[in-house]
Amino acid sequence: MNDRRPEFSYNKINQHVTSLFGPSDDEDNNEQVSRSPFILTGLPPEPQEGNIEYKLKLVDPNPFRLEHLITQMNWRLQEGQGEALYEIGVEDCGTFSGVSSDELESSLTTLKKMADRLGASITILHERKLENDRHIVEVLVRKVPDDQYFIDLRVAVLGTVDSGKSSLVGVCTHGELDNGRGRARLNLFRHLHEIQTGRTSSITHEILGFNNLGESIDYGCCRTANEICNRSTKIITFIDLAGHTKYMKTTLFGLAAHAADFAMLCVDAPSSVVDTTREHFSYARTLDVPVFVVINKIDLCSNTSIQQTITCLTYLLKHGNSSIQLLPYVVQNEEDLVKAADMFVEKSICPIFTISCVTGENINLLKKFLNILPPRLSTKDQERLSLLPVEYRIDEIYRNNESGAAVVGGTLRGGLIREGESYLVGPLLDGTFLPVNVTTIHRYRVPRRIVRAGQAASLSLLHIGGSRLRKGMVLVSSTLNPEACFEFVAEIYLSMHHTNTSIRKGFETTVQIENIRQTALIIEMDKEELHANKQAIVTFRFRNRCEYVVEGSRLIFRSGQQTKGTGHVIKVHPQLKQ
Repeated sequence: MNDRRPEFSYNKINQHVTSLFGPSDDEDNNEQVSRSPFILTGLPPEPQEGNIEYKLKLVDPNPFRLEHLITQMNWRLQEGQGEALYEIGVEDCGTFSGVSSDELESSLTTLKKMADRLGASITILHERKLENDRHIVEVLVRKVPDDQYFIDLRVAVLGTVDSGKSSLVGVCTHGELDNGRGRARLNLFRHLHEIQTGRTSSITHEILGFNNLGESIDYGCCRTANEICNRSTKIITFIDLAGHTKYMKTTLFGLAAHAADFAMLCVDAPSSVVDTTREHFSYARTLDVPVFVVINKIDLCSNTSIQQTITCLTYLLKHGNSSIQLLPYVVQNEEDLVKAADMFVEKSICPIFTISCVTGENINLLKKFLNILPPRLSTKDQERLSLLPVEYRIDEIYRNNESGAAVVGGTLRGGLIREGESYLVGPLLDGTFLPVNVTTIHRYRVPRRIVRAGQAASLSLLHIGGSRLRKGMVLVSSTLNPEACFEFVAEIYLSMHHTNTSIRKGFETTVQIENIRQTALIIEMDKEELHANKQAIVTFRFRNRCEYVVEGSRLIFRSGQQTKGTGHVIKVHPQLKQ
């Protein structure tokens, strides 16, 4: 990242973010700072792969050229799994040249003709006028593929307690502003004690839809989730997680097991960045989940307080994770959205939104960002995952009165699951896997016949009772010949924490590996003791039961309410057959 954009120093970024909301009371420097360092140099060069296309102009192409452009648009739509972004008036190198008014009208006519040939729709996201009376237009082209119902993205909502996570999700999904006392969050709570305390303690899912024109489809205009899905071409699933440290293990399980595409980190503007905010950010970066930030409750504090919060976030983005440093990019208007979405997927920046759930300030800006946010997996990644053997991670067990059947919820990590086919589920307490038959499939409470890699779904399993199932199990293809394990080898990194105590052989900890959460014991180490900010190769042994662990999986280990470190699995020891 630093090699790609060496001209943007962090000192300039710090000056930029602290001047976005006007000078502070103790600031004597009146030097004007440009609104965005990316605006000055246009866009990055056009990517050869992906769903973004630069076109200087599209004025009356001949039939041969038109067919080439249609083929090119079809390829860009496939790269974006049904979505493509066209930048009109931009050269391939990213320079803003612009087009005249007549050229712009002709280019949009040609673009619509191309989209109509493919059965797609176009939406003008933003139009910018340059100083020389020339125009630049950003256009969203959307076409849901014939073999799927809608584009699906999952967003995990992180942040400390009282940062307004549930209220924000309630405002986005129900179309009504909050009254300042938490009315918007009541639609998300599942338990009585959550309503009484106002604190989330469980994992809640809510959806927000968008149609072809980019208009939001929510519970304000629809009564059921089924109706939202039927009227939408893109669905955003919010995974609302707990913020209190008491429920930290539930938050970590939701982030690791539910396979979120992106994470929305909520920051309370009056309280700024706290320890829980840093820990949640570290979780997301460790699990390789891209993060964007929402500074909430800006109606309760001054511009100076917002400046200080952005400064703290800048430091967190630079030093919150040792593997990568992110550049803060404050989104202020629609002109910034496409650049933020494009560079956000490339993991070079972290978009920052400042919003209020009471006044509604910038809520529509956040929704438009979610609308144009491209899928995290490319077409090649989807094809590669679909060719793998079936691996479905079970993270929920539901009650079903039907005799001999069980209903489970989870995420498909690889392969394709079809209705009526047989698979293996396990491991049981003795490490074996039982054959089961998938009788029905539901996604967003709507019956489906197939589940693709990366999608979440609920399955009805025949020939096994719900009492024999648990969270942490998997549904796999019989060709995989799955084996359970009690022991595995991992390379771990001991992070800096409050006590900074070293760990040795015999250390007992709680390990989280995707949907697996269990106490494990370190039985071997390649060194006598491991200190903070150091790495080691260790062998873990599960304490209670065997699990299905895959090499390369990321893990986080904790002790009590404190995160000790992170790592990844490098070798699995299959359970010895007796």
